[in-house]
Amino acid sequence: MKKKVVVGMSGGVDSSVAAWLLKEQGYDVIGVTMQIWQDEDGAAAAEQGGCCGLSAVDDARRVAMQLDIPYYVMNFKQQFREKVMDYFVSEYLCARTPNPCIACNRYVKWESLLQRSLAIGADYIATGHYARVRRLANGRYTVCSSATAEKDQTYALYSLTQEQLAHTLMPVGEYRKDEIRGMAQELGLAVAQKPDSQEICFVPDGDYASFIETYSGEKAPEGNFVTGDGTVLGRHRGISHYTIGQRRGLGLPMGHRVFVTGLRPQTNEVVVGENEELFSRRLFADRLNFMSVPGIEGEVRVTAKIRYKHRGAPAVIRMAGEDRVECLFDEPQRAATPGQAVVFYDGEHVLGGGTII
Repeated sequence: MKKKVVVGMSGGVDSSVAAWLLKEQGYDVIGVTMQIWQDEDGAAAAEQGGCCGLSAVDDARRVAMQLDIPYYVMNFKQQFREKVMDYFVSEYLCARTPNPCIACNRYVKWESLLQRSLAIGADYIATGHYARVRRLANGRYTVCSSATAEKDQTYALYSLTQEQLAHTLMPVGEYRKDEIRGMAQELGLAVAQKPDSQEICFVPDGDYASFIETYSGEKAPEGNFVTGDGTVLGRHRGISHYTIGQRRGLGLPMGHRVFVTGLRPQTNEVVVGENEELFSRRLFADRLNFMSVPGIEGEVRVTAKIRYKHRGAPAVIRMAGEDRVECLFDEPQRAATPGQAVVFYDGEHVLGGGTII
């Protein structure tokens, strides 16, 4: 009997080819797009191209017809609002810089979609992520690097649970991006040359501060730009407009380039300094999720990534509390940002990760 798999179809080339690959491998494939947009007005929602807007539904449905697989739209609006949008706004209001895609992967694309899929008799869910699911000799599941380093998406998947990984397929991870586009071209898929989505889907114009103000109904109060020792340099527009390492948009007549080196929500201050001040060897993280191992004892050598496009750097990690890890890099790293994820790798496998504090 064929194993049944629900493929999360975003209307993009990667998830479209994922559906085709799984069908070729003999699975009973069902295509699903998750309805997460909040605006019921069709014209407004259509502008939210992103990975799950109305245009995504049109493209995904067209591909499903070409592949001759059943296709459905599932409503996850409430889960997305609570687990992703509320989280995004609350983190920014606390002067942290969140990664909403990680929250979406953990709580919507996997937790909610997997529960719904298992309930209708599916054995697996699948996505178009550039990563590979592996079961290790110790019996644990992990994700490991994809065949294409420049598109590798393991960083955004570190928070998945063992139960979720046991029911997950990621066929695209075995291929390079150009190979995936080539397959789509050969199949005549309408999305073969569709560009990848870049912005956060619910903030398509990239203006996070305006979105946060509208969504929360709170206007971030103005405050002072200060140096590390508290010297006032000028006025800022509201703390949610800034993140660690930011250089543009400060509007300070300093005569040379300066950067945001810290945020002080208690005093509503944005700390500004030199580029050298952004480098540090040590960080702490909480909200931990271990993947290839159940936990760590003593000191463990890893490669640690502190943002999606960070190449990763050699480090030692050790537990510093029940849900806290200390990460000490061999060399100082630039702009480790509270709210972002730090992900630990053991070779090509994800050992685990957490949220930088």
